[in-house]
Amino acid sequence: MASVCFYFQVHQPYRLRRYSVFDADPYYFDDYKNAEICRKVATKCYLPGNRLMLDLIQRHKGRFRVSYSISGVAVDQFLEYCPEVIDSFRALVNTGCVELLGETYYHSLSFLYSREEFRHQVNSHKAKMQEVFGYQPRVFRNTELIYNNDLAHYVQDMGYAGILAEGADYILGYRSPNFLYRPLGADRIKLLLKNYRLSDDIAFRFSNRGWSEWPLTAEKFGRWVNEVNGNGFVVNLFMDYETLGEHQWEDTGIFDFMSKLPEVILEHSDNDFLRLSESVDRYEASGTLDVPHMVSWADMERDLSAWLGNSMQSNALHEIYRLERQIKEKGDPMLLHDWRRLQTSDHFYYMCTKWFSDGDVHKYFNPYDSPYDSYINFMNVLDNIRQRLRH
Repeated sequence: MASVCFYFQVHQPYRLRRYSVFDADPYYFDDYKNAEICRKVATKCYLPGNRLMLDLIQRHKGRFRVSYSISGVAVDQFLEYCPEVIDSFRALVNTGCVELLGETYYHSLSFLYSREEFRHQVNSHKAKMQEVFGYQPRVFRNTELIYNNDLAHYVQDMGYAGILAEGADYILGYRSPNFLYRPLGADRIKLLLKNYRLSDDIAFRFSNRGWSEWPLTAEKFGRWVNEVNGNGFVVNLFMDYETLGEHQWEDTGIFDFMSKLPEVILEHSDNDFLRLSESVDRYEASGTLDVPHMVSWADMERDLSAWLGNSMQSNALHEIYRLERQIKEKGDPMLLHDWRRLQTSDHFYYMCTKWFSDGDVHKYFNPYDSPYDSYINFMNVLDNIRQRLRH
């Protein structure tokens, strides 16, 4: 049997406006740009994607299942700029075939710098999922699938039954991502690993005409999934939800592919679709996995270098978290909220200077002319935060 677990990340950051050293107002975020991008991606991805998922659930009488994580800052923007997206996610959750995962509210790197702040953001996100969708997450995914043993233990103690990570070759060795594992030293939480080869075939290679397997059809992909039978329990397909319609445009055939795929998978009587918590409940861990160092799903390195790979990123992150105690003691709710929005990992991703195999990916997501512009803009905002602390 091969159980296919689709997981989609849904996230939109609050992008900063151009903020110069001469600016003195506390309005850092580009509301117009954020609204424009949110509505554009809703039209191209979220709304048609959710319509498709609801159709697949109904068409296959509940046998198609899917999991999402939706960052708190994405939910906030949907509520403000396109509430119909929230309605469409509620409709999906109400089917009972859709799972919502826990994560940090602000899509932050807080676990690396402040366990207190991390716990607050995770609990805030849990409360938001309950408030907006009536849902209590059981499985956790950290920002950009950043993971190690310490995180697994911490999240286990917060009551989660499962946690996601990248199935990177250098942490697996001879083992397969198509099994569940126990994090080293943990006894109440299971580790679910992304099958990055099959996931990236959809997320990154689907429309690449230079790829030897192009065009990717549902039938071809179904054969690859069937090859897992006997060599694993699960096929974890983890990717950005924006793969549908935004990264892979509609004219690539991505929606047609996704519409056809469940039928092909379910033709094989041993296959099914599971939500991630159902996978945790059904399958025993096949062993222990030791991940002492941080792994992520970003870039070829699958480490922290997308956010902490140069001195600008390190300095910006260090400085934002260095203000934590002062910010919290100040007791200014708006200042605290701004500080937390500035923790979103995208701000540091924009400062990445890697221009090799992953350069095009970084440039695609970067609203700045250069990483240096991003750093200067961010630090100008941070200087204003410091000024507000002094007054």
